[in-house]
Amino acid sequence: MSGAVEAKLAELGLTLPGVVPPLAAYQPAVQSGVYVFTAGQLPMVDGKLPLTGKVGAEVTAEEAKDLARICALNALAAVKSVAGDLDRIARVVKVVGFVASASDFTGQPGVLNGASELLGAALGDKGVHARSAVGVAVLPLDAPVEVEIQVELTEA
Repeated sequence: MSGAVEAKLAELGLTLPGVVPPLAAYQPAVQSGVYVFTAGQLPMVDGKLPLTGKVGAEVTAEEAKDLARICALNALAAVKSVAGDLDRIARVVKVVGFVASASDFTGQPGVLNGASELLGAALGDKGVHARSAVGVAVLPLDAPVEVEIQVELTEA
């Protein structure tokens, strides 16, 4: 099933990917009441990371912003896996992003704009959210970026 949100993604030249399989003992997304919480989503494309390393060293801030966009797309796929339809999203409540950062890199908010801008483009006002952008020493698989989202759904 695809609706208005997936049509908007298609207008943006994007296709909702399949759900990225978990790397360990967790679910990609869980629903609790009207909320869906995703696990941290890496920027996996066809089962692989397009880039690895620290932002501000091996990975540029612009490359990392593009990776954050992929993370958000993967998070939407995880939401759809439990909600059934992205058109059920009433709003994105919170985005939390982690940026594997070189010791002198302080541009985490700009990197996470990749995820925030994608959610806004796909969902309009429903994509406006609170956010945390956190610099960390290392992420799983040496990924440069990881993003998790929390959304509120309309009733089924």
